[in-house]
Amino acid sequence: MENKEIKILLAAPRGFCAGVVRAIDIVEKALKKYGSPVYVRHEIVHNKYVVGDLKKKGAIFVEELSEIKDLSRPVIFSAHGVPKNVPQEAKSKKIFYVDATCPLVTKVHKEAERHHKDGYKIILIGHKDHPEVIGTMGQVPKEKIILVETINDAKKLEIDEPVAYVTQTTLSVDDTKDIIEILKKKFKNLKGPIKDDICYATTNRQEAVKQIAPECDIFFVIGSDNSSNSKRLVEVAKKAGCKNSQLINFEKDFPIKEIIKCKKIGLTSGASAPEKLVQDFILEIKKHLNVSIEEFKNANENVTFKLPSSLK
Repeated sequence: MENKEIKILLAAPRGFCAGVVRAIDIVEKALKKYGSPVYVRHEIVHNKYVVGDLKKKGAIFVEELSEIKDLSRPVIFSAHGVPKNVPQEAKSKKIFYVDATCPLVTKVHKEAERHHKDGYKIILIGHKDHPEVIGTMGQVPKEKIILVETINDAKKLEIDEPVAYVTQTTLSVDDTKDIIEILKKKFKNLKGPIKDDICYATTNRQEAVKQIAPECDIFFVIGSDNSSNSKRLVEVAKKAGCKNSQLINFEKDFPIKEIIKCKKIGLTSGASAPEKLVQDFILEIKKHLNVSIEEFKNANENVTFKLPSSLK
């Protein structure tokens, strides 16, 4: 078994996007500036490893502001964004907060607000109960925004007022395109975003997976179970031709029995998964097999987002 060769096709870009880097930086800089504890409303990004690391440094994670014990401590809103009533509640309780919402999610919030102001009914393409969707729907009165999750949802829509659409930033590019095509046929004057809402990092990671997946016996996406963009990468790998594609988060047993049977495996990581987890995964395989690695790069990413002025 020790002499068996395996090739890892490594997707790039992978892992942290600029919004995730900024959100983690915000928590770490807040801890440095204000000391611990610093409260974080919802997981700052959807990755258990990242959240665990920040807990060790003094971050306390809560789902609602009502859970906060000490209102004198700073609170950080997660990268996924929050409904308007959350900062309003923080202000009413005189809580100092820092908003770590990804700027690309903020862009979608502003689009929804603008469409509402211009008299449109808004269709949000996204996944129910995802915090980003909850945040976007909370930017306008609830009767003015409707969630569409599937092609079937889009086909059933009956709206007799001007219609605009926005999308969750972490969706599958192809699935979203199919839904938008149906909406355009149904609503002749459908208003869309000036620039595509699906974020550059989501698109780049999905395109890299599409290149590699057809050649692989098995495809692994490193990420947490509640990470939307990681789950979409698994779907993309399956659609691209690798039926045995799976999300792996290291809480399960390491799948070495499956890996040993393969000649080529694909590997990537979701936008909230640190590179350390990818390298740990590769090291674990190297304990059992001779490994060669080929990296496939389909885009260069040099995007950075500024930190809030309160932390500079």
